Amino acid sequence: MSPDDDGYIGYVLSDVARLMRTVFDRRVRRLGLTRAQWLMLTRLYRRPGTSQTELAEMLEVDRASAGRMIDRMEKGGWVERRADLVDRRVKRLHLTPEARRVHARMWAIAEATVDDALTPLSPLERARFTGLAARVKERLQSMAGTDVAETAEPLPSRARRVAAL
Repeated sequence: MSPDDDGYIGYVLSDVARLMRTVFDRRVRRLGLTRAQWLMLTRLYRRPGTSQTELAEMLEVDRASAGRMIDRMEKGGWVERRADLVDRRVKRLHLTPEARRVHARMWAIAEATVDDALTPLSPLERARFTGLAARVKERLQSMAGTDVAETAEPLPSRARRVAAL
């Protein structure tokens, strides 16, 4: 197989990730969320109390861009800034109750999107696919010097059950 072939693993992985984001983006648009917003909600849900600098690193944007996103999310009633208990110069970011409700709805859409995408696979194939992808991810994280726990997304409940097969 050549790198020009549509079956080349690098292209397939890239296309799958891009198409999953595209389908998910369209589905969460009815909640009024942009990609940047849902990414921020997800990161803050998983790591409440994150600082602006930490959030910028997680989102792979500069601090100023993260600050503008946080400002908009704060004005919209999605995020609140709280003073750090040790360093008052640092503001810790937390989701509001409304943002938590939206995150729950967003997560249901994410589960449905994954289920729809994996429909062609049997439960056993899903479990194998998940396990193999996790192993490749771990290898890439070790190559990149990234802590596995730092970037690991929790599996949706149905995916956990399938992965346990």
